[in-house]
Amino acid sequence: MFGPLIARRALLGTALAAPFIRPSFAQGSDPYVIGTLFPMSGPNAEYGKLFTDGVQLAIDHMRAENLLRRPVRVQSEDSQALPQQAVIGMTKLINVDRASWVLTGFTSVSKAVAPVADRARTITVNGGAVGPDLERLSPYFWNVIPLAHLETRAIFPFLIRRDLKRVALIYVDDPFGDAILQLMQREFPAAGGTVAGVFSIPRAQQNFGAVAARVRQARPDAVYIASFGAQQPQIIKGLRDNGVRQPLISYSGINIGSVLSLPEAEGLIFTSQKFDFSAGDALTRRFAADFRARHGADPAIYNTNYYNGTRLFALLAAELERENKPVNGDTLRETLLRIREFDLVGGKASFDEHGSMTAAIQINEIRGGRMTPIAG
Repeated sequence: MFGPLIARRALLGTALAAPFIRPSFAQGSDPYVIGTLFPMSGPNAEYGKLFTDGVQLAIDHMRAENLLRRPVRVQSEDSQALPQQAVIGMTKLINVDRASWVLTGFTSVSKAVAPVADRARTITVNGGAVGPDLERLSPYFWNVIPLAHLETRAIFPFLIRRDLKRVALIYVDDPFGDAILQLMQREFPAAGGTVAGVFSIPRAQQNFGAVAARVRQARPDAVYIASFGAQQPQIIKGLRDNGVRQPLISYSGINIGSVLSLPEAEGLIFTSQKFDFSAGDALTRRFAADFRARHGADPAIYNTNYYNGTRLFALLAAELERENKPVNGDTLRETLLRIREFDLVGGKASFDEHGSMTAAIQINEIRGGRMTPIAG
């Protein structure tokens, strides 16, 4: 009965206790290794594909432009969006694969692997998690996505203008959900709103009839959903099937195919960083056009974030190559802090002293299965 549990704990303990060998980065014609720590299986695998599609297009563009003298190899580890699995994968990427740069996501995963990255002084870049407490995890942990305090705050004035002043919150019981809860309780009343009810849900919950009944009793003007992955369409369908007719509100994590294609999601409002794929700069237009040609659909927010997270490595490494400097965590960080602004998809991206990107926020609505910007 206890054998598998003991084995898992032993494996995790081995990963945590293993001495870190400082990565010996690419020499001569050896490839740079970009590690990906994405959920490629389990209930959040849809995100893993979104993330990977963005990485792969960035790699192809990087090669076509001959941005780097050395080749780049992508090494994938399946985090399953679970902290323990992510720590094991991160340890392998650093000690075995000698990754120069690791891309990750999810708040709980990010918080678990940041100390590992810090000890090894390996740059780790988040393009999917939005917990506000990810801002200062480590000098070697960066964000290429606006964190929740930027996204969620941006929608408060919009809700007040729309007279959606009483908002109920459904939030997943994990570090991300807790962060949204604290932000809503602290800042929405100051903006003129009222938190009409808070409803915590376990990560594995899939039936939301009882939650819908409690939401109806709270009589909110709107319902904010702070969850992710396969649970999101189930929440939306559960609310609508059980008589909740109020507007649904969320953040950029709702922008996935299984939600967009859901009839019950029509009219859902959510925040994201601002992109203009049709009239933006040349890099943004090329990204969007090539993505559509390859996948037959418009890029999603996460496709864009992980394209940018990969391209940022290429820009920093190319600068270090021009200066004949080694490419490692310290030199990459020094270069980011010296340059600060980079041309990425969406336009100029600015990074603060903690490695967090700032970006304009837009508000979107799901219309006919597509993301349609409506404000911002």
